[in-house]
Amino acid sequence: MSRGTWTRRIGMTTVATVAVTAMAIPAGAQATTATSTSVSAAAAEDVDYATWQRDCQAVMDQAMPYLKQRIAATKPGEKQAIVFDIDNTTLETDFGFSYPSPANAPVLEVAKYAQDHRVALFFVTARPDIIGSVTDYNLKHVGYKVSGLYVRNFGDLFRDKAEYKTAKRAEIEAKGYTIIANIGNTPTDLSGGHAEKTYKLPDYDGQLS
Repeated sequence: MSRGTWTRRIGMTTVATVAVTAMAIPAGAQATTATSTSVSAAAAEDVDYATWQRDCQAVMDQAMPYLKQRIAATKPGEKQAIVFDIDNTTLETDFGFSYPSPANAPVLEVAKYAQDHRVALFFVTARPDIIGSVTDYNLKHVGYKVSGLYVRNFGDLFRDKAEYKTAKRAEIEAKGYTIIANIGNTPTDLSGGHAEKTYKLPDYDGQLS
């Protein structure tokens, strides 16, 4: 079957919400509060590719105006960055059955706008480092400019995923970057701060990796 007709079973969920969480950080301060909005998502026991893409687009439609405004307000000498998750965020891994995995089109559109405006793209994933090189190739092959790819080494496999990803964002900041957005599809992609805003793509109650 084509991606357009394939359906992914997500259990007995009958209602789902795509959360778009925005954490604004005042200059020179860590975020201490967060506000969130929701985009209604049609979801049922079965979620097809078209539904997933529509729900992803709804979130990126929230992200794009902010990014345009934030990039336009770049301060002199500021190095801006966006941090992305990979599986079911930048790449279609649950809905794509091939290698290289296709890009998630709504996210790629946002990424291309950012990279065309000199924003660095960093990718922080729970994938093991044994597939780091093929992951790097896949991202570049479908159109992402990779400023940095963080994959888990053996020691990282025993760390909490959220802690690991937070630490990597802190490393990116330590290199002098301002992380203007963090985009992922699970709570572990987004918790822990070290980003001005976060945007959550649908995972349908954890059914997408």
